Amino acid sequence: MKKLAALTLATALTLFLTACGGGTQTAQTPQPTVPVPAQEQVELVVFAAASLTETLTQIADDYKAVAPNVALTFNFDSSGTLKTQIQEGAVCDVFLSAAPKQMNEVEELGLLVTDSRVELLENKVVLAVPEGNPAGIDTYDMLAGRLESGDVVLAIGNSDVPVGQYTQKIFDHYSLKEEALNVSGVLTYGSNVKEIVSQLKEGSVDCGIIYATDAFSAGLTMVDTATAEMCGQVIYPAAVLNAGAHQTEAQAFLDYLTGSEAGEVFSSLGFTPLA
Repeated sequence: MKKLAALTLATALTLFLTACGGGTQTAQTPQPTVPVPAQEQVELVVFAAASLTETLTQIADDYKAVAPNVALTFNFDSSGTLKTQIQEGAVCDVFLSAAPKQMNEVEELGLLVTDSRVELLENKVVLAVPEGNPAGIDTYDMLAGRLESGDVVLAIGNSDVPVGQYTQKIFDHYSLKEEALNVSGVLTYGSNVKEIVSQLKEGSVDCGIIYATDAFSAGLTMVDTATAEMCGQVIYPAAVLNAGAHQTEAQAFLDYLTGSEAGEVFSSLGFTPLA
């Protein structure tokens, strides 16, 4: 009886295990993993006015989270120098000028992607002084009189750069003759706005005419701001160049510059976003 009971139990256990296991299982062949193609790495070359150095450097860090496959390479200089480089065939995907004049000249050569141009920002032209304002200059009106009397030294931009061209308009407003002032030794020059800032920081001049944003970034004191009547509006246009190899990515970056996130950075450093 014991043998029969054991045999019956063994048979029942076998049937139970077969039912639970669903019979003999066939080993599953692992499915091959399909690799996800990496995004193509793209380098965008951005030519930008020197006065945009701080803002675009900060924006570039933010843009890494938006387009991690895009590397931004900047060429910061005076808009006149950048325009000449573009005309001579330099590789450039996006151009940001500190004045419409240089952008107009590039556009007239047919070098911009159609309808990509935007008026991106507005800046102000200010009279800035070194720490402590040793010469005691506090207005453009005072500056005009003291330039004529020859007892101050003013740093300005060269005539081929926007900040210098705005300064020439200010001189015209006060009926000042730049050539005569230069001969009298009251002017020094910078090939871009950063060189003027350096002279002010060093205290080698009594005052300088620069952009509000550069004075802000450098911690310089602004004693007066030029009105639109004195020098016109200070507009920064931007556009995609049609000779670039990555026009889609270039337009995407320009679109980002017109958005709210970049706009907050521009505003924080003294620009007024327009786009």
